[in-house]
Amino acid sequence: MIEKIAVVTGAAGGMGQAIVSRLLLDGFHVIGFDIDTGGLTKLSQAGFEGVEVDLTDPAAIAQAFSSIGKAHGGIDALVNNAGTCLMSEFPEIPADEFDQQMALNFSSAFHCCQAAVKLMLGRSGIRKIVNISSNGAYNFDVFDPPHYRASKAAMDTLTKDLARRFAKEKIAVNSIAPAMTETPLFNVVSREVLDTAISQMPHGRAMQPAEVAAWVGFLISPAGDVCSGNVIILNQGRDVR
Repeated sequence: MIEKIAVVTGAAGGMGQAIVSRLLLDGFHVIGFDIDTGGLTKLSQAGFEGVEVDLTDPAAIAQAFSSIGKAHGGIDALVNNAGTCLMSEFPEIPADEFDQQMALNFSSAFHCCQAAVKLMLGRSGIRKIVNISSNGAYNFDVFDPPHYRASKAAMDTLTKDLARRFAKEKIAVNSIAPAMTETPLFNVVSREVLDTAISQMPHGRAMQPAEVAAWVGFLISPAGDVCSGNVIILNQGRDVR
């Protein structure tokens, strides 16, 4: 049986760790990209390969995928999970913060998709790209700042474009847009803002990374083969009107 290869960006973060664990359980050889070498080392186990990559550097991304191609012959799944939320408020957002936000949340996914698609073409079966977006891309009741929203909205547009562009090549591309999920990003907002946001969740709690990772696993599994070009909202029904 040909080994299935999955790449997960931001693998050392809270969401990334959950996604890595899920895909390992599903039988993938998982290659995790992150700048946090210590975090990657902690994930070390059978079937996992950590690669230090600065995801804001297109050349570093290209080199990492080139090495994967030489070592494994291609890839079957990509999860663009890397991201952060920088919290300066408009109109006082510094130019360098805007550039950093877009570079990590959107540009990294764009360049990873460019490199990954080349390694997916010619692989058997339905290959998968899953982009981790955010409710903040469309829900303007929540506290997210505009450069964060823009970065995630751009990712969702990329999802739809690639889904249409590569449908006949059997590459399925989807976004998952979670609402409040308990990760280290909780630390970027005040306790008051956090408590208010959690109180708006119908289940009375933030979601857990493993719950989002389960959806990643579903989309990458054969059950997700006919799903492409969608932005899947995970928010406990909070925004149903």
